[in-house]
Amino acid sequence: MASSSEAIDLEISGGSVFSTITGKFEEKTILVTGGKISSITPPSQHLNDSDVKKRLHVKGCLVTPGFVDCAVRMRDPGFEYRGTMEIELKAAAAGGLTRIVCPPDTEPVLDQPGLVKMLIKQSSVIGATEVLPLGALTKNLNGQQIAEMRELSDAGCIGFSQANFPVKNTLVLFKAFQYASNFNFPIWMSAIDPWIGNDGDMNSSLTCTRLGLKGIPDYAEALSLEALINLATQTGVRLHVCRISSRKGVEIIRRAKLDGINVTADVGVHHLHLTDVDVDPFNTNCKVFPPFRSQRDVDGLTEGLLDGTIDCICSDHTPVDIEKKNLPFPEAKAGVIGTELLLPLTLSWANKNSIDLKIAMDLISSKPTDLIGVKGDCLLEGALANLTIFNPQQRWVVKEQNLKSQGKNTPFLDYEMFGRIKATIISGTCVYIDEDNH
Repeated sequence: MASSSEAIDLEISGGSVFSTITGKFEEKTILVTGGKISSITPPSQHLNDSDVKKRLHVKGCLVTPGFVDCAVRMRDPGFEYRGTMEIELKAAAAGGLTRIVCPPDTEPVLDQPGLVKMLIKQSSVIGATEVLPLGALTKNLNGQQIAEMRELSDAGCIGFSQANFPVKNTLVLFKAFQYASNFNFPIWMSAIDPWIGNDGDMNSSLTCTRLGLKGIPDYAEALSLEALINLATQTGVRLHVCRISSRKGVEIIRRAKLDGINVTADVGVHHLHLTDVDVDPFNTNCKVFPPFRSQRDVDGLTEGLLDGTIDCICSDHTPVDIEKKNLPFPEAKAGVIGTELLLPLTLSWANKNSIDLKIAMDLISSKPTDLIGVKGDCLLEGALANLTIFNPQQRWVVKEQNLKSQGKNTPFLDYEMFGRIKATIISGTCVYIDEDNH
């Protein structure tokens, strides 16, 4: 409890917090002092302190640890027309995200320490969601020469990745894993076979055949996964698999975890909702990588999340300008936006599958926080006040005009959603407040 002499920076009242004692969400009053949670008490126990600098009354809302997204792409310092850093970070804050992981396939690629430092500095100046960059595993992501991982780590990279660019030379990949293992650097890899399906348009299926498109079979993901896990086993590297899309992939990771291999995985939230059938008729907003697969795969992904095979849910936010989507399907650029849809799509998935709300929220808050190795983000007195406040029942319809991201490329346009962010708080500072709270 903050002492009476301490100035209280923020009071959050009326919201409900999960209680580990009762296993339910209960109304509490939260006080924040000096960027940290100084008090969490039942509302009846809280004295109305006139020294509070800012008050938020959030009746009907839930207060959770801040959401963390393991895949949010920004195009700065190049390709600014596709979504500037400031716009995308403010969109992330509007989605309840207090931290985001940025893959290295920016323009230019994050393979130089100076670029990493510039990205971190620019994001901190904006003062919205915190950016945690992944450095390029190989120079320019070309898969030929290992990047200067030690220097990139010193510059602020939390791990290393090839984004969606597979390494064809397994000797290069082996040496990169070996080097990373020596320094305990995490490696984040997408399971992409360099040859099978790498030029494909969508999941290999009857729909793919009927539409006359090139297929990306699920066994391409499985082949790549087996190779990655074998290399991780040999080198002892910490391997994180990005965006699992198939039941086969889930089964391989499940087996690896049972064998004691140090591997984690995430899934894009859109892969929990849509299938390859949704591509018809040539909906380029449904062109994603990895591709939407069958309903059986969707069910397998849910099973993987519930048994801990898959560690967390992310948005895989990739803003694409309209000119790159308004093309014939094979020529259209893959990618969907998702920072502002991560919460409602996770809530919808949980409701559809009768999943406990606390379990679902952990998959976009505490689980990814643990994954990236951040300590101290929790709802306890003395913890850093990184908080997300949302109304789980509020309805809204996804329209281009109510999305803050500069990209509008989502297959969920005109869908009705449940769950609206009311406030996002980082280190005790409100970086986003919904207009209804003004």
